[in-house]
Amino acid sequence: MKSSLLSILTLFLLLAGTAASAQQKEVLVSGDFYNMRAKEFVAELEKKTGLTFYYDTTGFDTLKIDISVKEQPVTKVLASAIGDSIYKYTLYNNLLFITKGSPVETELPEAFFVAKAVSTDTGSKVKYIITSIEEDSKPQTTTPENKLFEVGIKTSAPLSGTAKLAGYVKDISTGEPIPGAAVFVEKLKISVNADQFGYYSITLPKGRHLINIQSLGKKDTWRQVMLYGDGTLNVDMKDHVLSLKAVIISAKKAANINSLQMGVEKVDIKTIKQIPVVFGEADILRVIQTLPGVKTVGEASTGFNVRGGSADQNLILFNDATVYNPSHFFGFFSAFNPDVVSSVELYKSSIPAKYGGRLSSVLDVVSREGNKKKITGSAGIGLLTSRLNIEGPLIKDKTSFIVGGRITYANWLMQFLPAEYKKSKASFYDINVLLSHKINDKNDLYLTAYMSNDRFNLNSDTVYGYGNKNIVLKWKHVFNNKLQSIVSTGYDSYGYTIYSEKNPVNAYDMKFDINQSNAKIHFNYFVNSKHTLDFGLSSIYYTLHPGSFQPRGDKSLVVPDVVTKEQALESAAYLTEKYNITSSLSVQAGIRFSLYNYMGPKTIYQYADGLPKETGNITDTLQYNKGKFINKYFGPEYRLSLRYAITDNFSVKAGYNSLRQYIHMLSNTTAIAPTDIWKLSDPNIKPQYGDQFSIGFYKNFKSNTIETSVETYYKRLKDFLDFKSGARLVLNDHIETDVFNTVGKAYGVELMIKKLTGKLNGWVSYTWSRTFLRMNDSTKGQVINNGDYYPANYDKPHEVTAIGNYRFSHRFSLSMNVTYSTGRPITIPIGRYYYEGSYRALYSDRNAYRIPDYFRMDFSMNLEGNHKVKQKTHNSWTFGVYNLLGRKNPYSVYFVSEDGIINGYKLSVFGAAILYANFNIRF
Repeated sequence: MKSSLLSILTLFLLLAGTAASAQQKEVLVSGDFYNMRAKEFVAELEKKTGLTFYYDTTGFDTLKIDISVKEQPVTKVLASAIGDSIYKYTLYNNLLFITKGSPVETELPEAFFVAKAVSTDTGSKVKYIITSIEEDSKPQTTTPENKLFEVGIKTSAPLSGTAKLAGYVKDISTGEPIPGAAVFVEKLKISVNADQFGYYSITLPKGRHLINIQSLGKKDTWRQVMLYGDGTLNVDMKDHVLSLKAVIISAKKAANINSLQMGVEKVDIKTIKQIPVVFGEADILRVIQTLPGVKTVGEASTGFNVRGGSADQNLILFNDATVYNPSHFFGFFSAFNPDVVSSVELYKSSIPAKYGGRLSSVLDVVSREGNKKKITGSAGIGLLTSRLNIEGPLIKDKTSFIVGGRITYANWLMQFLPAEYKKSKASFYDINVLLSHKINDKNDLYLTAYMSNDRFNLNSDTVYGYGNKNIVLKWKHVFNNKLQSIVSTGYDSYGYTIYSEKNPVNAYDMKFDINQSNAKIHFNYFVNSKHTLDFGLSSIYYTLHPGSFQPRGDKSLVVPDVVTKEQALESAAYLTEKYNITSSLSVQAGIRFSLYNYMGPKTIYQYADGLPKETGNITDTLQYNKGKFINKYFGPEYRLSLRYAITDNFSVKAGYNSLRQYIHMLSNTTAIAPTDIWKLSDPNIKPQYGDQFSIGFYKNFKSNTIETSVETYYKRLKDFLDFKSGARLVLNDHIETDVFNTVGKAYGVELMIKKLTGKLNGWVSYTWSRTFLRMNDSTKGQVINNGDYYPANYDKPHEVTAIGNYRFSHRFSLSMNVTYSTGRPITIPIGRYYYEGSYRALYSDRNAYRIPDYFRMDFSMNLEGNHKVKQKTHNSWTFGVYNLLGRKNPYSVYFVSEDGIINGYKLSVFGAAILYANFNIRF
């Protein structure tokens, strides 16, 4: 200590003696220093000025620079760059010192050599000592960023080899996990992303590291770690209120460039709440439909089509629970309460091997866990709906809950409908219950329960009702920093009821439901910084009641008709390996093997070989007992993704995936409807099969604040079901006689430009795509369109969407949504002929024409209350106009024979502009 003090003193004496009265002439600096780390900034200044900089790299390098200067002295440049941070600078001759807390003194203080007399224990001698240079009297605040975290068992021996660092990334104010947070060491170019529970695991060489943690909407944070061995480092992050004019985005936030998977769209809930939708309530599915490659057949539906797939080819998950009908109120609202949602991911290609059972996409909606610190809540009141959400800790920092619900009071709206619908009624409600419990550092439990119910009638005594019921229990176990598992079990149910009781003699109940029990076990094994393995098993047991028609009440004379229930077991095993070959080249390969067994009791019809499946061609009837395996389908499904980063902000990706689907939705509409039924594959109806090739180019501009992408794909379909003219789908014991198998192809190009930061943010997407089906086997039924390809019902070649949000301040913003798409295909009468005493319509080839094109503009204004922290509630208003131009966009076109004349009609769901207002409150 004494020698160090003398060395410092000597240095100061030399500096002071050399520069007693020197005057320093500063060099002028010009340049743009955007999104730079401190060491890059210093290197640029050294080149421009010839000065030599001295600083501690482990601390100062956590500072980021974002300035532009012209002909400014170097000291002013540093003042702008450092700002109000804890760092200080001192310029002396050609030396520039940057220190933390206190600046370097270039002159000795007055009376530096004045001695202080200090009495010693002997009382007889006087000891003279030199007083030290006084430090800044202001105490230094210790923060996680300037603290050194020691992980593992400390040793003085030389460090070698690698170690695993793992932990959770959470919100510091609520204790909730931050899924997808990026954890990386830039010097080593090693990075990982936290999973949906905020858990990460990263392999690093033993020794000292500066680790950066980032997430959108959160303030970047750093941790200085001395890694001696395997260990845990949990990280808390703070919300970041971004400047409206300038936003710093680091290279590691370019997930679209660095991630392996392509065809993946991630939308955060804050973005979703900015986009104007009908009736003003934030709607996840409406926002999903604005993304490239995603289409919908009409605005009165929350069903969607992805890359040429039908609506039933989308697997919709809410915390791993399957949601069969994700809509409310004629499709105007989605089933997901936005106040309980944390993140939304849509996989359009390169679907991970852990997902299966659908051909086109996976929509994975993940809820929040609830505030673990204090009781909070939110509520919203709109013209048609209200919602309430309460959350908080049951045991602080250990157990949290969320209870949320929505309800509608929309009957007043029916009074504004045409006269024939004025007596209609409609209502819905949904309830979410979410629990999260931390047993210990290695075990967590999660419970999700969801229930929804819709009920309506359209100016008649016939009442329609449908609903979802879901419950999922998850157990997450961390074996060590390399291996973790998630075990889940759940029950999913969807059903509808249609009844009429006005006339007791004809009163009836018609019902349908599908139920599934499932169990899954999933493992993540982090081999090292280059290798990651995912593997697991899953099983689903289906019980499906295809339909029943029963008398309602004792006076009803309705004859009962019940279709025999169906049962099946679908199981799968999968393995995925992610391998980072180099920092630029990564590959992910996976295989999923699925096995499907159709089970009794069931009656199976056999048909004559070489003839269409028609009731007149039935040759035998086979009876199978309960639990008997009737037949099985099985096969492998392959997944492959490649990524090559050409530069830090430009990458190319390619992918291939094949999938099998054992369940089919039967509908005579192109959109999801309450009366749709589902059908399991059996000996007469084969499972669907599809595969897809895709390639994409991704380029970011302006420090990753603008993302652009171009993706193209080609998809093949096999055994996709289409319906014969006049098909009867409800209460049909041999539905295979009214459907036929087709082959199909779909291809397209998707373009996306996205800017999610700054005053003006949003995205523009364009999709060109085609989807065709073909049925040319006369032995399976009537050949369609002479055996040529014909457009699918949802084939819409062109679609353009622009989403824009302009923030005038942190409290006031305007949003605009513009959508254009080609009209969907339709089969129309093109002539008439006289047959058996009356005129009949002569129809065109299937889907040879199209309804008119679709165009719509929406506008909303968002006004928030003040942002004071210490107040009981935070309020906001949303005002807007849906269909701003009042266009009568067609939902469908249909034809009716009236007095011997065939007349065409166009149905518009919203033929006028719709004003809405919503009041939101958080407490």
